[in-house]
Amino acid sequence: MVGQKNESNDIKVAITHGDVNGIGYEIIIKALQDNRLSELFTPVLYGLSKAVSYHRKTIDQKDFNFNIIKSPDKASYKKPNIINVFDREVKIDLGQPSEIAGEMAYRALEVAVQDLKRQQVDVLVTAPINKFSIQSSSFDFPGHTEYLAERFDSRDHLMLMVSDQIRIGVVTGHIPVKDIAGVLNEELVYNKINILHQSLKTDFSIRKPRIAVLSLNPHAGDEGLIGEEDRDVVEPAIRKAFDRDILVYGPYSSDGFFGSASYKEFDAVLAMYHDQGMLPFKLLSFESGVNYTAGLPIVRTSPAHGTAFDIAGKNMASPDSFRKALYLAVDIYRNRQMNEELVKNPLQSPPEPETKNNGSERH
Repeated sequence: MVGQKNESNDIKVAITHGDVNGIGYEIIIKALQDNRLSELFTPVLYGLSKAVSYHRKTIDQKDFNFNIIKSPDKASYKKPNIINVFDREVKIDLGQPSEIAGEMAYRALEVAVQDLKRQQVDVLVTAPINKFSIQSSSFDFPGHTEYLAERFDSRDHLMLMVSDQIRIGVVTGHIPVKDIAGVLNEELVYNKINILHQSLKTDFSIRKPRIAVLSLNPHAGDEGLIGEEDRDVVEPAIRKAFDRDILVYGPYSSDGFFGSASYKEFDAVLAMYHDQGMLPFKLLSFESGVNYTAGLPIVRTSPAHGTAFDIAGKNMASPDSFRKALYLAVDIYRNRQMNEELVKNPLQSPPEPETKNNGSERH
């Protein structure tokens, strides 16, 4: 029953407010208006109560309220909670990047991470940041993924985009296109395959996941005629992973792979670079996609869109992607707990779920 404490809403979800000049507060407020969410988890927003008031009025949601608390242990499971991370007056300029907005975005993230490290909250969901505004001596990273990897001392991580239609990870993330070929090597590709495989098993409870790997070059390099990376780097990494009992196939040329809807035959796809994975993902799942950082010791998700400065304050932002990010964070947290129990009690293993297994091995 809504409003009653139970095992599910004992899960505390840390939410960082992102850039206050974007759509972060709008999607947070809209998503948390659904009182049924209190049956699933206890939200703890790291932000500014004055910013909540400003955005609440802007989108005409004056009746929505947060419970102001000092620390997560004071959180109410009956309604959303907020921890104020800033004690100064802040000017909000909707749709405009600003240094103070970047400072507040970083401050919320840092306080939430501290509470994660203390195990005062269980998972992290991040609203969008402006990657230029947040840059400072404290935050010198391309984005959330790299920052969290350093804060949790995790070299092996993977940006994984998740929706009901598809899961896509990327070997190289936020780097210039001209540097991609030079960064790729067999060990890197193999490690990303392994991280993806382990995440599918542990975080998504797929016992025998099937993974497709995309080629770097057109036509998978045509045996070296259009670049040697697929023959000399990608294929050996796939063989190495397959020899270690990972069901991984490819490399597939991305145009034919997506054009023929072959992605439906696999549990996840591994792309070589950012736009190779993001373009098909956002075409399929822009409104409901979730960005998940696989390989970290903590669970972190975010909506698959940015700050959307162009519609900030216009009451046009959809909360669907953010809501999906909340659900996915809680689901992965529970799956990890279940996996820990199965490791302790292997005889209680559940029935094997169905996986997609009708695809050809090569395209």
